[in-house]
Amino acid sequence: MAAHKGRRLRKGAATTAAAALAVAALSASQAPGATGAPDTLQTNAGQSSPVPDVPADANATGNSPYYTDLPPLNSPLPSPSSTIGTPVSRGEGEAGIPATVLDAYQRAEAELRTSKPGCNLPWQLLAAIGKVESGQARGGRVRADGTTISPIIGPQLDGNGFALIKDTDHGVYDGNSSYDQAIGPMQFIPSTWAWAGRDGNGDGKADPNNVYDAALAAGHYLCRNGWDLSTESDLRSAILSYNNSTDYLNLVLSWVDYYRKGTHSVADGTGGIPGHRSDDGLPRTGMPATPGTASPKPSKPGKPAKPSPDPGKPGSPSPEPTPPAGTPTPSDTVDHLVSPDLDGTELSAAAGDAFERRIGARAVTKDGKSVAKVRVRFTITGDTGATFTGGERVATIATDAKGTALAPQLLAGEQTGTFKVTGTVVGHAAKGVGYTATVTPRPADKLVRTSDTALTCTPGGEFAGQVQLKATYKGAPAAKVGATATLIKSAANPSANIVGPYFKDANGQPVRTLTGLTTDADGVITLPKLYADLFSGTYLLRVTTPGGGSVTVELKVSVLASASADPSPSASADPSPSASADPSPSASAGS
Repeated sequence: MAAHKGRRLRKGAATTAAAALAVAALSASQAPGATGAPDTLQTNAGQSSPVPDVPADANATGNSPYYTDLPPLNSPLPSPSSTIGTPVSRGEGEAGIPATVLDAYQRAEAELRTSKPGCNLPWQLLAAIGKVESGQARGGRVRADGTTISPIIGPQLDGNGFALIKDTDHGVYDGNSSYDQAIGPMQFIPSTWAWAGRDGNGDGKADPNNVYDAALAAGHYLCRNGWDLSTESDLRSAILSYNNSTDYLNLVLSWVDYYRKGTHSVADGTGGIPGHRSDDGLPRTGMPATPGTASPKPSKPGKPAKPSPDPGKPGSPSPEPTPPAGTPTPSDTVDHLVSPDLDGTELSAAAGDAFERRIGARAVTKDGKSVAKVRVRFTITGDTGATFTGGERVATIATDAKGTALAPQLLAGEQTGTFKVTGTVVGHAAKGVGYTATVTPRPADKLVRTSDTALTCTPGGEFAGQVQLKATYKGAPAAKVGATATLIKSAANPSANIVGPYFKDANGQPVRTLTGLTTDADGVITLPKLYADLFSGTYLLRVTTPGGGSVTVELKVSVLASASADPSPSASADPSPSASADPSPSASAGS
């Protein structure tokens, strides 16, 4: 399907009977347990339980209406200078995703990468469904913890132009005790949320109007039945199980493709809201003007209006109204960020290790008061393989009651050097806080030869054996440790010699210093072959590693080497030229 801005997909008017049949058909073929192995539900206690049998209408959205705006014809153009996180788009505004919403999608992908690695869920799929279902939570109108500022509720599924799904939650989630309505930024119907809901932001509850909870639930929903979303057939099956419509499938796939070509985060609440819907022109009963905008349902004549759900009941939609324009948010009061750590803003770790110190930021006002519920974005910049836990280079965390936000644990990559981590306030211009992080080489505090065999050679010949060493750190094998091998002038002068034994480079030329050597998984390193020039004598090879590991190996070049590896009495009594003060060719060259 060609994507063109301004065009929209249209669903034909559906009768009540047809809509009900569609839901029943979808339930028979797509509901969990219908095909494949049963999925499991992670409870808040971390235990797994089988997904229960669900009623026939338990697909994700109940085939509720959705936004039909297509992505622009021209895909966004990623900035060539972007080296971190998601490529920066310089194209259409549709490529921008509100920061907290984007973070929720990426965190869900990271969690599924661990819990269901065979699913291969891309966060762009969650973003595409979120765009189609709620316009990215109504343009990112969410609080710091990811909860929508006001509930996102679809039309009541009363069979009047939609499927007929009678109430299953007693109005707990949607405030409707007669019919079900799709709820939250990912538009789950209550009967599906009852088993598919997840706690994505760690607050101990699963709230369909929280974008972190909803995104993680959607990810698990799409990953059931053993589906591998890197395959076309399973990807199509998963999307159709969310809303059983070919138009919906093609629309979601077009947004997946668009987001994969480049996107970027925008401030929460500034995202655009689509303007076209799949139910345009259909009759509505108790319908909000646009999907994802709650409106009260009409009361029966002579009866008072149904009160709003109990705000204290778990899972109930938040009754808090949208703040009037111009109302300051906690972020607006922040003057700057400071480091909450008295140890400063510099930290280091060895390659492959976790940084012991946690990077954090405290939000404060001009007079130094802490500000809670402020979203702080931590970003890793620089030429480094370092990431936060989960493999991300960007993390968004809300400040706690003391105004402090701690980034996920920082993990050093294999690349050594220095990089930066900055913390900034999301959606507000305030001075940020910066950290300098250094990745040092992997250490080894001890280095020994694996054999005590003497290394001898005749002038102009080749040493029979190769030098093999083992590196350890605090008694354990030190893997991936870098080492440097140098044929030195003397024990007191560790600079490279200009005569005596040598290694060969790729062109067969003599070299007496080797860098870039690395130990294997067992901490062992085997040096290349050694060769001798025409000068006899006793020479020294020194190998060193970061962390203090060092070993010096004696190499002997003698015309007697071919007769015996053991030095003869006359040879041992006669000091070698390189070890004596006699200015012989080898001694003078090695000084």
